[in-house]
Amino acid sequence: MRLLIVAVGQRVPDWAQTAWDDYAKRFPFEIKLELKAVKTEPRASKSLETIYAAERARIEAAIPKGCRIVALDERGTTLTTMALAGKLKDWQLSGGDVALVIGGPDGLDPAFRQAAHERIRLSDLTLPHAMVRVLLVEQLYRAWSINANHPYHRE
Repeated sequence: MRLLIVAVGQRVPDWAQTAWDDYAKRFPFEIKLELKAVKTEPRASKSLETIYAAERARIEAAIPKGCRIVALDERGTTLTTMALAGKLKDWQLSGGDVALVIGGPDGLDPAFRQAAHERIRLSDLTLPHAMVRVLLVEQLYRAWSINANHPYHRE
């Protein structure tokens, strides 16, 4: 199974890249984790619709055909870590690849969000983009550790 994280925004602070790299290397061979960063559309004197359209085109180009699309959305389903572990197990059993999509500064195009197979939220808080990447990879690793009975997660 491949977990593809598609994130709008190409630059993150060194601390975020270091944290991402640390968690990414922990994943087992059966889960191939990949990050595809897509360019943020410049905001200068453009309509929100134009920005959404440009970023959506880049996101869709980064996602291989047949992937299950999971949009990260502040209005998405709230999950506990245990529920995410259940979702990860279901995704693995389905045999397909999963693309988890992180929007840009203005979020994701509403039509793209609605067309996604699932919409999940990571927090009730508004988080910086770099923090979302780190939080997502950590929670995916934690979900795997729960399913594998690895001692990383404790209750």
